[in-house]
Amino acid sequence: MTNTSDKTSLHRNNKHQGSYDFEELIKKVPELNEFVFQNKYSNLTIDFSDAKAVKALNQALILRFYRLDYWDIPKGYLTPPVPSRSEYIHRVSDLFEKTNKKNCLDVGIGANAIYPIVGIVDYGWSFVGTDIDQVALDSVKILIEKNKVLQSKIELRKQDAPDQIFEGILKKGDYFDITICNPPFHSSEEEARKGSVRKNRNLKITKKTNDLLNFSGQSKELWCDGGELAFISQMILESRKYKESCQWFTTLVSKEKHLKILIKNLKKVKPASFRTLPIVIGNKTSRILAWSFTKEEFVLKENG
Repeated sequence: MTNTSDKTSLHRNNKHQGSYDFEELIKKVPELNEFVFQNKYSNLTIDFSDAKAVKALNQALILRFYRLDYWDIPKGYLTPPVPSRSEYIHRVSDLFEKTNKKNCLDVGIGANAIYPIVGIVDYGWSFVGTDIDQVALDSVKILIEKNKVLQSKIELRKQDAPDQIFEGILKKGDYFDITICNPPFHSSEEEARKGSVRKNRNLKITKKTNDLLNFSGQSKELWCDGGELAFISQMILESRKYKESCQWFTTLVSKEKHLKILIKNLKKVKPASFRTLPIVIGNKTSRILAWSFTKEEFVLKENG
């Protein structure tokens, strides 16, 4: 039981190449079976507009490929698209000649902890995860308690100042090889709703937005004042102060139109180097912005 999927551009280390093996995935999450059907091309798939189906699929991917015994998220929180989320970790791993035993700061770990899960299992990294949402942090605590592979690998820190990134989080003596971040994309709840409507229209979904998304639970994940442009600009500004605490600062940039402004802001803090790393999944393209104040020259390996 497989289906075809256009993921040919994934990093060579990404475990989610090619088609989904639904037979194996259903063994991990039997509930997934009720959502699998054959499309008009005779391929097995799910309805990606169905939140329950999407959660079941990604839950199965996590349990199958990352040695977890348990994975779940609170109701209303965003399900991570595992192939693309794992791609972030693989792309930034190329910033180092050796990828094992790295110490990583995950800014906004969320309730699902997908970045630490991939980084720990695939590369042996350790993580400090931050978030402003106590429910999300409590969710990750449960994941750590129920999965031996995560224990002693993730430290959690609450960010009590929503308008700050590293301030109040980084402690004296902290040093990270890399910071990662999937920032809130939208500047307001209304913008997030409009974005959802556009996405639904592209998917030819006619359900009301409120039926598809629970914004009361997802607001911190989806939007903040100023959106990703303001969030990443603040991150860039603070990174200058903490340049001795991290080798590489990185963040996902969802909207290409923001990249030019962000690079302009980045040049103001005078990093030793910066790069953009592409993430291409099917027809969707995003990018990672990475910068370092370290003068030593690092070789970026060719992406697979």
